[in-house]
Amino acid sequence: MIRSDRLIAIALVALLAACDQSPEAPVQPPVEPSAPVLTAAAVAYECESGKTVAVQYPDLQSAVVTYEGEVYQTRSVEAASGARYSGSGVQWWTTSRDGIETGTLGRVSATDGGVSAILERCSRALPPSPSTIAATATPAPCRAADLKLSSEGGDAGAGNRLATVGVQNIGAQPCGLTGYPTVALLDAIQQPITTVRSEQDTGSYLRSGSAPMLVRLAPQAKGYFDLAWTVVPDKTQGQTTCPAAMGVRVTPPADTRSVDLAQQLGPCGGRVKVSPFRAVQEPAPAP
Repeated sequence: MIRSDRLIAIALVALLAACDQSPEAPVQPPVEPSAPVLTAAAVAYECESGKTVAVQYPDLQSAVVTYEGEVYQTRSVEAASGARYSGSGVQWWTTSRDGIETGTLGRVSATDGGVSAILERCSRALPPSPSTIAATATPAPCRAADLKLSSEGGDAGAGNRLATVGVQNIGAQPCGLTGYPTVALLDAIQQPITTVRSEQDTGSYLRSGSAPMLVRLAPQAKGYFDLAWTVVPDKTQGQTTCPAAMGVRVTPPADTRSVDLAQQLGPCGGRVKVSPFRAVQEPAPAP
């Protein structure tokens, strides 16, 4: 009976020892490092050879270059100009000028780290910047309420007179002036002088002509136009004196309201010439 109990105890100890041993965990294969997550879309550069170099710029310090099916991880390095990236045995160097970005892909020497061979010379057109888009977009027409007139000097010679009028955008937004202003001369009580008509003319005796064009006015910027007239009475019409104008009333092309300027002139011949708007105060003088 004692021997039987001893055998039972030995069996129980062996059973408990077997239960206490946990199964060995399987060996996991090494995890390969994942490729960087790129947040920027690839930029394509057309090369002189007809091939394409695609580059992703996930941040300011790195560039991922894809060429002929191979991917090269590069990092930013010092450059005399432009942006230069090096790594994975290649160098990618870009510079920009006049809206074109050029890129050179080179093979890096394993001995001295310099470029041992040029693989490709490539380029792409840069997308327009927001400032460029704003500069080239057609602005809203200027309204009289946003304009301020000023006298900007003039010229005289051979019985002819010329006065330059400044047109300033005092509004908060850019605006545009196209073509000619509508001009009326005012007498001493600010009433239009009906005996003098205004005529549109690209130029005058004292100023060479220029075709009408869009003048973009940023806030506080100025455009210009000229008033030209003669001070010689028209004797064929029995004119011995000329009317004295004390002011100018200007209506911009896209508005019915006007803005006034105190300006003295005495046009003979019953007319005054009005030039188109221009962006510069002093264009080339007439020959």
